[in-house]
Formats: sequence, C-alpha cells, structure tokens
Amino acid sequence: MTPDRLRECLSLLHWSQRGLGAILNRQEGTVRQWARGTVRVPDDVAYWLEVMAQHAEKNPPPVRQSR
Repeated sequence: MTPDRLRECLSLLHWSQRGLGAILNRQEGTVRQWARGTVRVPDDVAYWLEVMAQHAEKNPPPVRQSR
C-alpha cells in the first residue's frame, strides 16, 4: 500500500491517522510513518484497510434530506 493510498483510504472512511492508530492499537507515530512512506504498511493492515475503504465507497452513509 502506498502512502497516497493509505491517505485515500482514511479519507474514504473519515478516519484520522490517530483514529486508525487507536483502532489498530498502534502508536500514532507508527501510522504517521506509514503515511510518510518511511515504514511499509503491514500486509494485513493494508488488506483490511482496502476492504474497509471499498465497502465505504460502495455503501456511503445516508445523506440527511433538508425539509
């Protein structure tokens, strides 16, 4: 997973790097390193993020209708 794709996935999911770290029980600094490309995103994390992001793309949240 490239750093750009990591950030795209987080954007699709409306998650921050800090939030992803909390979800995965990883240090925020580790996620920042992934986002900068200084450390490779582990394969299991990359796969899970792709699945989650694809689901979010296909199933966006409902839009509130104005009255």
